Amino acid sequence: MRTLPNIRNFCIIAHIDHGKSTLADRLLMLTHTIEERNFQNQVLDSMDLERERGITIKSHPVTMKYVARDGVEYELNLLDTPGHVDFTYEVSRSMVACEGALLVVDAGQGVEAQTVANAYLAVENNLEIVPVINKIDLPSANPEVVARQIEEILSIPAADAPRISAKSGLGVADLLETIVQRLPPPKTRDDGFVRALVFDSVYDAFRGVVVYVRVMDGELKAGDRVDLMNSGLSSDVKEVGRFHPGMEPVPVLKTGQVGYLIGTLKSAGDIKSGDTITLTQHPAPEALPGMREIHPMVFSGVYPVNTSDYEKLKAGMDRLRLNDSAFTYQPESSVALGFGFRCGFLGLLHLEIVQERLRREFDLDVISTYPSVVYRVFLKDGTMEEIDNPIRLQDPSRIDHLEEPMIRAYIICQNENIGDVMKLVMDRRGVMDKTETLDGQRVMLTCTMPLNEILIDFHDYLKSVSRGYASMDYEHTGYVKSDLVKMDIMLNGEVVDAFSCIIHKDKAVYRGRQMCEALKDVIPPHMFAIPIQAAINKTVIARETIRAMRKDVTAKCYGGDISRKRKLLERQKEGKKRMKEIGSVRVPQEAFISVLKTTG
Repeated sequence: MRTLPNIRNFCIIAHIDHGKSTLADRLLMLTHTIEERNFQNQVLDSMDLERERGITIKSHPVTMKYVARDGVEYELNLLDTPGHVDFTYEVSRSMVACEGALLVVDAGQGVEAQTVANAYLAVENNLEIVPVINKIDLPSANPEVVARQIEEILSIPAADAPRISAKSGLGVADLLETIVQRLPPPKTRDDGFVRALVFDSVYDAFRGVVVYVRVMDGELKAGDRVDLMNSGLSSDVKEVGRFHPGMEPVPVLKTGQVGYLIGTLKSAGDIKSGDTITLTQHPAPEALPGMREIHPMVFSGVYPVNTSDYEKLKAGMDRLRLNDSAFTYQPESSVALGFGFRCGFLGLLHLEIVQERLRREFDLDVISTYPSVVYRVFLKDGTMEEIDNPIRLQDPSRIDHLEEPMIRAYIICQNENIGDVMKLVMDRRGVMDKTETLDGQRVMLTCTMPLNEILIDFHDYLKSVSRGYASMDYEHTGYVKSDLVKMDIMLNGEVVDAFSCIIHKDKAVYRGRQMCEALKDVIPPHMFAIPIQAAINKTVIARETIRAMRKDVTAKCYGGDISRKRKLLERQKEGKKRMKEIGSVRVPQEAFISVLKTTG
């Protein structure tokens, strides 16, 4: 093994809103990677969506040159990463390309749930962790307490942790020195083979697939012919380059460096993160250890509002799939919504972001069905199948039992909010495992819950009962047998498949009433009365009725016997009865959204 002493590859990890992107901005300024006249906040957050919401969605690499105080020039390859739990996969991909991590902790808020999760993720990837206490210029800052939390909760020495303010620049120059002194340099095998790890990729409409690589061994340059070892594809290298922070071509990518490669790959599905690139003429004997395959946790049907946009939606999803390998999709059709796609996401924020990107980047108007998770269905003949769509559930007479996915949630909250948080967890069929006191003010609750129960609004309620102080992270723990049923919504006696959902038996009646009430408010009156019914196995558990629009047919009838009016009303009644038998119910797009927003 040979060490490359003048290179440092590292990522910045933290809980959401603890100052990762601000610190990345400050490092770019201090190393003169970006000129002051070109500077804008969140330089590495290239999407409008990231700027608007103040969150990082995609990790972004950048190369900086830094001359240390001893006169030695270092090459620093930084990867800014997202902080939200839905984008943990982006963080894990960035870590594979690094040797070290800066763990940023807010001096006012202290260690949060995602801080703990990201620290464990870094330990799993054998990274050297340097804790950094940020926002020390805030009036509420208490760096001593935060340093003690880091040591007690994460078991990371923090007595000499750099104390900085990324916003004002206080202490960031010293942090650069800490990076070159404490983070380890990359190592290479020097065995004559070329190995480069693919850790991300994006699609360029003019140049095809742009592959983000970390060169582990050897060198890559334009003109090389390379193989992707896992997918078995080959490509000619047209261009290699670095990020400063935009793409800049270079003659060669050397060992230990992070950069990009543009080849002859044009298809969005050709590249997989974790693949190994090697030379075709002199292939490496074995691939690099890749990344764990990510599995979507939340599924939802996404349909174009205008059915003629189906092909446009398919092309848009192809592009998004390349930039976001945690996103999956497959075609499906619905009686109510027409042709669309069954999409898999890592969580609700992920679903929201993908929908918003489809609207903005591809000018598509889309609606989504009620989110669901993957259930295991055990049939009486001994077979097991996994379903993510309630429509695919077999006849109840053939089913032995169902299992649902469970999570272990870690919730950090203030001492005075313990009772409210525990009640919220138990209302969602959760079980408290243990509580740990972190310091004088806060505790960490560990509980086991069904994934289905946190899908829609759990996070909103958690913030509400804790007045914004609680934070949460979770991991998947497997499947548990549960008393689940399929609930259908019927309009005028017809099942609307887009509203079907799998739900726990104890919550079915309450949820059915909610959905019926929500639909009653948004479906406009027709010429005939419309019954809205929630049913389990054909047994109606909730009902609302939309009254018919009524025309006054007796207005033209004045004077004379009452039987004349009665005759007109009877004729109208017969007409409405016939209309109800053959009439169809128009369901507006808002109905799907309102049902999604009604709380479970």
